[in-house]
Amino acid sequence: MKFGIDRFIADPALRAPLKGKRVALVAHPASVTADLTHSLDAIAACGDIRLTAAFGPQHGMRGDKQDNMVESETFDDAIHHIPVFSLYGEVRRPTGQMMTTFDVVLIDLQDLGCRIYTFITTLLYMLEAAAAHGKTVIVLDRPNPAGRPIEGLTLRAGWESFVGAGPMPMRHGLTLGELGHWFVKHFKLDVDYQVIAMEGYDPDAAPGYGWPLYERTWVNPSPNAPNLWMARAYAGTVMLEGCTLSEGRGTTRPLELFGAPDIDARAVIAEMRALAPHWLHGCRLRDCWFEPTFHKHVKQLCNGVQIHVEDPSYDHHAFRPWRVQSLAFKAIRKLYPGYDLWRDFPYEYAFGKLPIDIINGSPLLREWVDDANATPADLDAITVPDEQAWASERAPHLIY
Repeated sequence: MKFGIDRFIADPALRAPLKGKRVALVAHPASVTADLTHSLDAIAACGDIRLTAAFGPQHGMRGDKQDNMVESETFDDAIHHIPVFSLYGEVRRPTGQMMTTFDVVLIDLQDLGCRIYTFITTLLYMLEAAAAHGKTVIVLDRPNPAGRPIEGLTLRAGWESFVGAGPMPMRHGLTLGELGHWFVKHFKLDVDYQVIAMEGYDPDAAPGYGWPLYERTWVNPSPNAPNLWMARAYAGTVMLEGCTLSEGRGTTRPLELFGAPDIDARAVIAEMRALAPHWLHGCRLRDCWFEPTFHKHVKQLCNGVQIHVEDPSYDHHAFRPWRVQSLAFKAIRKLYPGYDLWRDFPYEYAFGKLPIDIINGSPLLREWVDDANATPADLDAITVPDEQAWASERAPHLIY
């Protein structure tokens, strides 16, 4: 199979419409060709492309910024002698001055298939700016490593943020190119939007189910996205950013596990199985110990739970990471009713709201966890209709 960038580099006919135009690129460390050449270098090497600017999203073009709300600076690329503008620094939306530097912007970002992953919001902001300034946007499409499954509550009106671009569920099941088509339609954008589609991509094919496992090298799209297993669990474990439990930052398996110094992981797993065993299909849970080298509970021994989705027991269509993590919160609340679970700090530039609510696009998940009388069936009752509605809404935009 070929990713969008590989088709674009290999086929002069795909580049022909850009002749004589100024071209910009939005990219990050995972923006590489099949032979691991960075897309910026590969495009610059095309004699028929005039590169005039580049843009780096959250964590920077170089991927050097470790945590959320750690901003990147704009800099000049020493090799290609073009400005590399930061879209996660003084601004998150491209400015009018930035938009004057190009006619066509190529977007080559490896996404993780989760609403909260900010690269999709960067796509939306670029589409909106392009509509306002009469520019062309072309996505060089890449796989969604989380595949086609849909899961989670839909973001409610008024809860839009940099980690909530629009009313979609947590796990949207679209590639970046497909998502761009939905953005254009949903936000009624008058913009020249195109997708260089992948060739030979099957999001339902084993063993990768969205990622071409053993065919393509995994490169971290962000510092704490080290492998496919993290990508599979991320639509659930990302919620840990809004709570006091460690999500494994400062360990070698971030966002595949959770824990704290003051919980009994075996008791948590047992309570999860007692509350909703049907929510735990498709993965295996293992109690473990870890000591974060930085971030939450730094240098403290934590008892935790690792979510395993990397062995033959993994069932792609049964695994529901958002429910697995929600159930863990519920189990902890049941075992430790007074546990200080929810963090309160300015999260991704959204002020005056709890991070867990910003992440979920409403207070509904937190309220379900904190309601001692609420059952798993109650959460399904409000979530399943959202998931079914999204399946219908996204259908016209599927390319593969």
